Order: sequence, then structure tokens, then C-alpha cells
Amino acid sequence: MAIGDPSGAMIGHGSRVQIGSTLGGSPEGNPFAELEEITNITAPSSTIDMVDVTSMQSVNAIREFVPGLTDPGEMSFEMNFIPNSNSDNILQALRNEPPSSRKRQLRIIFPNSIMWQFEGLLMTYEPVAPTDDKMTASVSFKVTGVVTRAVYTG
Repeated sequence: MAIGDPSGAMIGHGSRVQIGSTLGGSPEGNPFAELEEITNITAPSSTIDMVDVTSMQSVNAIREFVPGLTDPGEMSFEMNFIPNSNSDNILQALRNEPPSSRKRQLRIIFPNSIMWQFEGLLMTYEPVAPTDDKMTASVSFKVTGVVTRAVYTG
């Protein structure tokens, strides 16, 4: 972008989250459901473990580090909670699965049709019903494996 060009910044309105009905198979054989009423998405962010390899011979008694494993992080979102809605039913069913069966393919589709796809394990589904405000739910998934990026053509 050259000086004076308009910004390419975007707002998040129009972003979507989809969840696979099962884990295995190709996306064509693994239909995705749209989760509705989402108000805020936190996309995965990875961190790299730093392994301390300091030894008695480390120069000037300064700690030394090497990169370790990458943690792909978590993905979370907030949504309007509507009991017995399609989104509530999908998440309730997944929450009732044994922990070893809670892994699903997930997609975040941004307003410019860029898609991030990854596997995630449901960690939390927490509906809240306040006395004087809208009902909401917080949802989080632990990302497991690589986050792939592509253009969404669906």
C-alpha cells in the first residue's frame, strides 16, 4: 500500500463460524453447520514454548533457550443465547459427548472470504441468563493441529 492509498482495514461484521458434524472425512463428506447469533470471535493465536537449555558452561551465566513445541491456542466466541435454537442444540449435543468425542472441524470465515479451518476440542459452553439484559453464551475450543488458511468458496 502506498502513502495516500485508502486503508484496507475491515470491521468484523459478516464474519461466520461453522462447525463440522463429524471429525473425519473431507469437507465435502463432512457437512458444516453455521453457528448463528455470534457477536464476537477470538481467532486462534499460537505460542511457541521456550525450552531452557542453560548449562554450567553457558557464557557469562546467561540463560540459553531453544524453541520448543508450538501450542496452536484456543478459539472462542460470544453469542446471543437462544434456548433450543439450532446453535444451542449443536453445542449442547457436543457438550454431552464424552470428552474424547468432542473434537470437530471448525471454520472462521471472515468478511473478505478468507477462511481459517482447524480441528478443535470443545472446552466450554456457558450460557448466561441475566435478569435485565440479553442472554448470552461463551464458547471455547482448544485448537489441535495446524490452522489452514484458504479462500472460502462455499
